[in-house]
This record gives sequence, structure tokens and C-alpha cells, in this order.
Amino acid sequence: MKIKKVESQQELEQAYHVRMVVFVDEQQVSPEEEMDEHDAHSIHFVGYEGAEPIAASRLRFVDTYGKLERICILKEHRGKSFGRQMIETMEKEIVAQGYKKAKLNGQIQAENFYKKLGYQTVSDEFMDAGIPHVTMVKEL
Repeated sequence: MKIKKVESQQELEQAYHVRMVVFVDEQQVSPEEEMDEHDAHSIHFVGYEGAEPIAASRLRFVDTYGKLERICILKEHRGKSFGRQMIETMEKEIVAQGYKKAKLNGQIQAENFYKKLGYQTVSDEFMDAGIPHVTMVKEL
């Protein structure tokens, strides 16, 4: 998979499309919750297999950390380490921007995936968009 930091309206629309398929269509998150006020001032990433957009994420900087958000891979492309590649790309961007900590609110079903990448759970379980989550952090 080739991961690109979004630089054009077309790339942004492709990232949004992947997010809508995964979060709205597959996980039943409302479009109003999925697309929020933070999209306008986030760094977006889109992952391609060939010319097809198959993965997306966004990155924000909050306080002293980079916050990894909206990480998603189309269902038929999961299990190929694309999620790990997306996280690593985002972590490199966090370091390049001068930050040393990463944070995310991960779905409970993905908690072990994030733990394998060095993230530690720092919260109790909570609901976000009707899905159980935990907050996780990592020193970069």
C-alpha cells in the first residue's frame, strides 16, 4: 500500500469515501458524527493499492501530542498489515512536527492491535458513536 498525505481536493474526497464506507455503511455511525468540525484543520492520509483508495486516517495536534483519528481500512483489504503501515506513517508525521507523544481513542475490538504497536491503555472503556472505545498513548 502506498500512503499519501492528502494534498488535493480529490485525495481528500477519496479519504472521506473510505471513512464513509467503513464507519457509516459498515459500522452504522451517523454521517454527522463521522464528519465533524475537526476535519477542516486536520492532516489527512489516504492509502492506495494501485490507484484504488483503500485506507484513510486523520491526524490532529492537541496539547502536547499527536492524536490519531479515523483510522480505517476497507474490509476486503484488512489483515495485510495496512493498519500498521498507516499508524507508522502517522507517527512519523507526529515526530516530524516536533511532538513526542501519540494518543488515540481506539475501538475495543482493536485494542490488542494497538498494544502490539506499543500503545498503552490509559482509560476505562467509554462509548463513542455507539461503539466501545479506550484511550491509548505511546511515547515516540
